[in-house]
Amino acid sequence: MSNRFKPKFNIKKGDTVVVISGDDKDLKKPRKVLEVFLESARVLVESVNIVTRHTKPSAQNTKGGLVKKEASVHISNVMLWDAKMSVPTKVNRVRENGKLVRISKKSGEAII
Repeated sequence: MSNRFKPKFNIKKGDTVVVISGDDKDLKKPRKVLEVFLESARVLVESVNIVTRHTKPSAQNTKGGLVKKEASVHISNVMLWDAKMSVPTKVNRVRENGKLVRISKKSGEAII
């Protein structure tokens, strides 16, 4: 993917989000974003979209067997969590002192 048309997303690593669609939908349970994949517009969220992987024995994992881990979900299926009002919120971007700051549309507070 070229850097000329790099996508801009309002969700970053370490943010708190809620899943708004899919099997793990829960609008009241905030979860942490572990990683954001810009190229594919997907996010890795803790304890969401758990998949089972079959692994062979190796030096690190001498037994092998079934390993459960998180798989990514599309970024449109998650929504940023506003901690002040305890609700999911949309994001507005405002330039303050030459830097872009994310502002919650529900509470009007800056997202840190």
